[in-house]
Amino acid sequence: MDKNKLTQLLNDVKEGRLDINHALHKLRTLPFENLGHTKIDNHRDLRQGIPEVVYCESKTPEQILSIMQRILESHNKVLGTRANPEKAAFIQKHISDSVYDKESRLLMVNRPEEDDAIKKTGMVMVITAGTSDIPVAEEAAKTLEFLNVKVERAFDIGVAGIHRLFDVSDKLYEADVIICIAGMEGALTSVVGGLVSCPVIGVPTSVGYGTSLQGFAPMLTMLNSCATGVAIVNIDNGFGAATVANSIIQRIQKYQ
Repeated sequence: MDKNKLTQLLNDVKEGRLDINHALHKLRTLPFENLGHTKIDNHRDLRQGIPEVVYCESKTPEQILSIMQRILESHNKVLGTRANPEKAAFIQKHISDSVYDKESRLLMVNRPEEDDAIKKTGMVMVITAGTSDIPVAEEAAKTLEFLNVKVERAFDIGVAGIHRLFDVSDKLYEADVIICIAGMEGALTSVVGGLVSCPVIGVPTSVGYGTSLQGFAPMLTMLNSCATGVAIVNIDNGFGAATVANSIIQRIQKYQ
């Protein structure tokens, strides 16, 4: 149950529009609900600011559907990651307002409420070293946009043509968080970390030739960065980078 729905429920009880027994009935699935194959964490939005996200890879279409439908009973939005087109098509047959983005592999249902119209304070810039890194970048960027965070993009600005990075330097300096996505040797993250004062979240990708070792080489490069203020998430984990950035933006909003 998200914060808005829980607040409305408590107000209904307070104002006498809903009796306590009916309120208890609505709260019966807190803090989690057991679907057999999945235990849905209904408290996650209250604890972390976003509802549970459905990792679609390795789940059956039927499992994904049952999880998303149940989450939507108590939330106005739900996000699925790593969904292939076949699974997305199955979900869209049953949830008519679901939206699928093939590039990022995100499956989204977003039923805005009044509070959703207010953008979070701050801006996250998502950048890539190469064009081949864009799918991971879009997973990060579209996750942030789903969470109502302002995003700026700059793609294909890696160290093989470093002048391209300097062309977007003004936006880099304006960002509150930068997500830097790079495969091959992953050097771009260290370069960016040495230029800016905001947190830089490095995302190594599995893009590259044999010695990149499916992303281990750029991951190790980023982990060994001598630039300050750089943190790293797992290989190809655009979603993980986005949620870390969102947590930072939430804190900025809290103290303004």
